[in-house]
Formats: sequence, structure tokens, C-alpha cells
Amino acid sequence: MLEWYDSHRRDLPWRAPAGVAAHPYHVWLSEIMLQQTTVQAVKPYYEAFLARWPTVVDLAKADLHDILDQWAGLGYYARARNLHACAIEVVDRFGGHFPDEVDSLKSLPGIGDYTAGAIAAIAFDRKAVAVDGNVERVISRLYRISTPLPRAKKEIKAKTYALLPQRSGDFAQALMDLGATVCMPRTPLCHLCVWKSDCAAYKAGDPGLYPVKAPKKERPTRYGLAFWLESGGHVLLRRRPPKGLLGGMLEVPSTHWGDEMPTLSAALSDYSPVPLDGHVWHRIPGDARHTFTHFHLHLGIAVAEIDRPDPRLGLWVKTDDLEGLPSLMRKVAALAMNR
Repeated sequence: MLEWYDSHRRDLPWRAPAGVAAHPYHVWLSEIMLQQTTVQAVKPYYEAFLARWPTVVDLAKADLHDILDQWAGLGYYARARNLHACAIEVVDRFGGHFPDEVDSLKSLPGIGDYTAGAIAAIAFDRKAVAVDGNVERVISRLYRISTPLPRAKKEIKAKTYALLPQRSGDFAQALMDLGATVCMPRTPLCHLCVWKSDCAAYKAGDPGLYPVKAPKKERPTRYGLAFWLESGGHVLLRRRPPKGLLGGMLEVPSTHWGDEMPTLSAALSDYSPVPLDGHVWHRIPGDARHTFTHFHLHLGIAVAEIDRPDPRLGLWVKTDDLEGLPSLMRKVAALAMNR
């Protein structure tokens, strides 16, 4: 596996060249961003963050709202809040240097078992494993593990650890690369795999059946109505509460997200997320649709215009400067501005 990695390793912005020690800050930043996100999506965000905050000390000094705005579009915004909290603790507790042991890393905000293993192995070459989705797929096929995920996680981690060579950081990245480029979910390229002669699933002819996954629960659908209030090329926004879904992010004001789509008249009388008196609202065709981890959301849109921005109502932002909005609110903006 290490010989294969030396010849086929991916060239990634956060990955140190062969023979060069990885920078712990770069490893940590990339691993937090890569949680539940693709490599291609992460690359521009990683480069933008590193350019704006080159060190963990710089990130610790940053304003959380600036970090959230820079993160906008990457999703799972609790990661960004934990990123800031973790940077502060690394500076306050460890003098601006990441600890090199798994247990100490796990004591930091936003760092769980996988991320701690990745940092310890890749940045410090500690004897640790980092089992992500790619590694779960490789190991479950290699041993033909029939226990469904997530119950199989403990067994997969144990078998990965049993394989661990001296170059634990390179081995962790090798498994990630093999899963991403060869041992892929739907169309594994088994003929290219360095481990095919040892792979139980390949020998059985059924690698596509692994990893076995427990049936997913069906996501419910929730509904709400967003209020797009425009004035002189600006739109009224508000910042969500610091904790919870999209915590701390800017948003187009909206009703509560419930089991039914509210009518415009009901929304105007029951909710009032912004002062609505004196505005002529109308519902535009189409809904902004978005899927979160636990539910689907359909957000209808009501629009109104006023002569001049009223600072007493909230934050007014230019309609051509909405890059800091999360993906859901960008969808709302696109429908509202193209009505």
C-alpha cells in the first residue's frame, strides 16, 4: 500500500510534499472542512481561509461572524463555530501549538475520534488511524465485513489499526486515496487495486455490497415562508441565533419551519419576522428547496419593496453582495431576484 501511495498519491493543497513534515494547522483546517464535504468543494475554501488567516493564532483572533461569512456555502455551520472555538483553545491551552496525542486532540472543540486520529497520524506520525468513509469502504471490502454500519465501525477501526505500519501518516492518506480513486462506492476499479489479491470481497465477486449499511430513516419535509424586503438595490437580512441550525449566519427573515406551508395571509398575521405594516407583499412562484441532515425544507418567498432602507428594521445588504449567505438563502435570493 505504501509503495502504491508513493507513486499515486493525490496532489492536494493541504498535503505536504513527500518527505516534508505536514503542518498541523493545515491538516486540522482541511480535515474539519472535509467532514461531510467533497475535496473539490473544499479546495477554494481552504485556500481562502489560509490566505486570510495563515496561522491558528490569526484564526483565534478573528471575529466569528467573519469566519461564518467566509464559510458560507460549505454547509454544516457548527463546524465553523467549532473551528473558531478550537483555535482559541489551542492558543490559550497549548500556546498556539496543536497537541500531538489523540486524547489531547479529542479534548478540543469539534475534534472527534476520526479527526484526532488524522491529525496525530498525518501531522505527527503517531501510531493512530483515521477511519473515514473511504477507509470504511476499503476495510469492509478487504475483510468482507457483513456487520452493518454504524455498528461495524469498531471492528473496522480495529482491523485498520492491526494493519498499521511505521509510516502511519502516509498509510492513513494512502487508504483515503485508494478509497477515493480506486475502491469507489458504485464502480470500484478492482483491476487497479494493489490489494485485490488479498481482498475477500473481490475474491467473492461482490465488492459492491460493502460496506453494509443499515436502512436510512426517511427524512420529513418542513415548510416556511421567507420575506424578501427590497429597497434601492438592498435587501433586509438578519443574523440567526448563535446556536442551532445555521447558527450565526445571515438569512432572509422567514417564518417558523413547520409541517405545512403557511399562506401569505396567515404568515403576515401570525409570524411577523420583520415589521410588516405598510408593505405590500406578494407571493412569487416557486419554492427554495434544500436538504439538511435530518429534513427537507421547502421555503416559499414573499416579496415587497420600500422607498428607502430603514436601518431600524435590521441589516441592509446590497443584492449584488450576497456571497456571505448560506446555500439555502442563496437559493431564496436567486428566486427573488429573477422573479
